[in-house]
Amino acid sequence: MTRDITPHAIQNSSKHIFLIDDDESIRVTLKTMLEFLGYQVYVFESALEFLKISIQVAPAVIITDMRMPDMNGVELQAELLKRGRKIPIIFISGESTLPQTISAMKQGAIEFLIKPFERDQFMSAIVRGLEQDAAYMRSFIEQVALEEGLKSLAPREREVFELLALGFNNSQIQEKLQIALPTAKQYKSEVMRKLNLSSLAQLIALKNGRH
Repeated sequence: MTRDITPHAIQNSSKHIFLIDDDESIRVTLKTMLEFLGYQVYVFESALEFLKISIQVAPAVIITDMRMPDMNGVELQAELLKRGRKIPIIFISGESTLPQTISAMKQGAIEFLIKPFERDQFMSAIVRGLEQDAAYMRSFIEQVALEEGLKSLAPREREVFELLALGFNNSQIQEKLQIALPTAKQYKSEVMRKLNLSSLAQLIALKNGRH
């Protein structure tokens, strides 16, 4: 059955963990511990079960066993990347092959832990994963806001935006567009206002997809 995790969940907890393991004892043990520590935990017995849900919470991290029936951890990781959701993943495994480990890390896994693992190492990986996802979501939200803001720019303002993103100053904009200096300054001011930006460095960072 498909389960939808709605945006309302974001209001209830800011720390979301998706736990995927075909071993019920592992699911119960880790879920109990993580919930005691204040995390919102969603458990799944297979990767295919997890892929049925609609993920609408952040920041989030996935903790998954590497070797599971139907779909292993690396295959799950690849499918998530294909779908465009870069949720940080922590792999746990009783055994795994070197190629699996290499593939997981190349695809951006936060950590690869062999059972039994140290609790401190496990919790450290979770913290790093949540911090990474929070940063990713901030960047995503900023990019969406930028795209919406760009739609509000007049054609000439859009030209000025592109020049500002290249590091042009007012005088260079004046020369490039063959307009008066006060006009160049006014266009720059309007661009910054409409995009709700406070500095040129912020504009350049957003244009380049950084946060």
